[in-house]
Amino acid sequence: MQSQAKVVIIGGGMMGVGLAYHLAEEGWTDVLLIEKAELTSGSTWHAAGQCPSFIGNYNMAKIHHYSNTLYPRLEALTGHPTGWHGCGGIRLATTPEEVDWFRHVSGFAANIGFEMEIIGPKAIREINPWLNTEGVLAGAYTTMDGHVDPASACNAMAAGARQMGVAIVRHNLVTGINRLPSGGFEVITEQGNVTCEHVVNAGGCYAREVSRWLGVETPIINMEHQYLVTEPLAAFQGTDRELPVMRDPATAGYYRQEQKAGLVGIYEHQGAKEAWAVRGGWPDWQSENELFEGDIDRIAPWLEKALERMPIFAAAGIKRVINGAIPHTPDGNPLVGPAHGVPNFWQCCGSSIGIAQGAGCGKYLAQWMVHGNAEINMASVDPRRFGSYADADYTRAKSFDDYHNMFETPLPGREILAGRPRRVTPLYEKLRAKGAAYTEVYGWERPKYFAPTGFVEKLQHRRNNVFDLVAAECRAVRERVGVMDLSSFAKFDVSGAGAEALLDRLTANRLPKKTGGINLTHVLSQAGRIEGEWTITRLGNDRFYVLSGAGSERQVLDHLHVAAGDDVTITNLTDKFGMLVLAGPKSRDVLAALTNADLTNASFRWLSGQEITIAGIPVRALRVNYVGELGWELHAPMGDLARLYDAIWAEGVSHGIADFGGHAVNSLRMEKGYRGFGAELTNEITLIEADCTRFYAPDKGDFIGRAATENIRQKGITTRLVYGEVAASDCDLYGGEAVMQGDRVVGVCTSGGYGHVTGKSLAFAYLNLEISGDLHVIILGECRALTLLDDPAWDPTNARQKA
Repeated sequence: MQSQAKVVIIGGGMMGVGLAYHLAEEGWTDVLLIEKAELTSGSTWHAAGQCPSFIGNYNMAKIHHYSNTLYPRLEALTGHPTGWHGCGGIRLATTPEEVDWFRHVSGFAANIGFEMEIIGPKAIREINPWLNTEGVLAGAYTTMDGHVDPASACNAMAAGARQMGVAIVRHNLVTGINRLPSGGFEVITEQGNVTCEHVVNAGGCYAREVSRWLGVETPIINMEHQYLVTEPLAAFQGTDRELPVMRDPATAGYYRQEQKAGLVGIYEHQGAKEAWAVRGGWPDWQSENELFEGDIDRIAPWLEKALERMPIFAAAGIKRVINGAIPHTPDGNPLVGPAHGVPNFWQCCGSSIGIAQGAGCGKYLAQWMVHGNAEINMASVDPRRFGSYADADYTRAKSFDDYHNMFETPLPGREILAGRPRRVTPLYEKLRAKGAAYTEVYGWERPKYFAPTGFVEKLQHRRNNVFDLVAAECRAVRERVGVMDLSSFAKFDVSGAGAEALLDRLTANRLPKKTGGINLTHVLSQAGRIEGEWTITRLGNDRFYVLSGAGSERQVLDHLHVAAGDDVTITNLTDKFGMLVLAGPKSRDVLAALTNADLTNASFRWLSGQEITIAGIPVRALRVNYVGELGWELHAPMGDLARLYDAIWAEGVSHGIADFGGHAVNSLRMEKGYRGFGAELTNEITLIEADCTRFYAPDKGDFIGRAATENIRQKGITTRLVYGEVAASDCDLYGGEAVMQGDRVVGVCTSGGYGHVTGKSLAFAYLNLEISGDLHVIILGECRALTLLDDPAWDPTNARQKA
């Protein structure tokens, strides 16, 4: 075995092999994949091999679509069979809300490129005459997917990787990884040690333990999943056309034709079992091709429903039961990207449907590793989307919930309560008593809206009974004053003699020159793509306060620590400081009664910050907010947050103060035309395409991404961000919807929402550069006119913020 490589991949399942294949395609052929047994011997070999196009996450759908376009042509590319069955799939809907979800997914299917049609029960029976359609309202018919033989497809990609120069070593157990002083790695194996620049954890069921060799905790548990294969069915003997894969939320499972037999897989809604629970949830290192004893009783209630849906399966005997381990993460998405705190240590694991995702995850992770960015938004798979709060108990609770609800329709507003609350502020119970409905953001409990006692949200894609509650919160902020607990922001002190140089090198905008100055700036990749959005306040000559969104906490730390020298001190204040947003035309009146600080424009201008005392509490007061009104962010020690809130509320009562939540923030920011990080600002695009050149200072000196951004600016762009009003009536944009000109897809919506004060349904979208006029968007299956706006719908001159 070789002793050096550029990349070492640990694990030879679909995820690891998929990465090896695509790294070679991207030009990195000095790759060594090490597998302790045979390729596929973990979870891959026993998988049912389903490859659905239909999935509710826009970027995960891109990953699936790529896999589904590669597998049919992989044999021609490599000379090795894959066992591809392009039979298509049908997901069933039994409620109007599920049908609306189909319409939503259909809206972004056109953008991604997979074929999808919503069909009725009669058409479903024509395709699958053995299906009992009682209670079925519609089916989402996707014709470009199907299923594959997992071992064949994995070995075909392995063969292709070898043909391009990748080395694959089997029957070689990796026993550890050491970090070298050079920044590289030493991978320790039974057949000798290998040094490398990059190491990838594609360990499948072992991934958690592989990460621990480098001190990284990986939120994965392994679940037992069962499917059964029937005896051959006489009804299938004379048919040439294979049935599509059927997916049915009512039966919690999938069923399809397997050669001339039937196959049924069940995700039980309760009573699921963690694999190897007696060993802490992971297999023995010597385990190969391990299956567990079948347990039909555990899945019986849902299996009975599946057999009622496909009665011909009920008449057949069970030939075999496959009960194997599959990894699950707290949100059901795989972990694909950099591991926190260890540069060049990458994760490619945690996929519960790894056959469908292996090729796509491999392609986009390979792009990220080779070029510094993937061509799709990777936020939903970035391993750093979880923090230290995602400990073993949280991961287990969330992953069990994900397994139990694998086929549940993810309606807007649905809250997954498992594992919560995890991160709360001192205001949590107080605001709950006032009617706060919470959502989870990076482990934090954040208010969505406030409702009266006994209120129950109606979950649906269309505007629901929350609409008027949010409207009242928006009017309170615009007309009077509102307060919100937004403590979930990631917060850091960066200080020392080298602090200014560090931040200047990392960000694209100029740093504030005067003490108290605030600048919004962006962190770019070497390719000029947007990797972060930071608000930086200068607190002194060598003191800076850096803020970012909640989900960016680990990314910010990685950027800072990788570039920082010994002359910089980085302090994470995220849990130590709380933050209240106080905004609205009466906000100055409320604060003035609680502080001796001069809050006038002359002494406390817009986009400036001061360290002041409010109600006897030391506060970092920043005159900036995300709702487009006169107001302040008030950053205070977490232990003082409740006292600060109480003082503000007591003083604000006479001014009509109101609590508001995240739904109102989205409405208000859409009215103001503020871009959202993770929606409009992602690793897919640059500041030029995002129309953010006002935050770009090419003449300030060199910074990461400057050369690439300059090159893009000079060469020109092919897509641009636009803002507009949608002729919507009872529903608004979520993101991912196609922008159409006639029958042609010309763009994609990134986010939207109803502006409750302006009375407009608003949207952001990226369009092909030459496109203008006669545009419409597809919302829940209906064409809605999109009118582009040159200015924000609310206060385009920022007069209210400067008031």
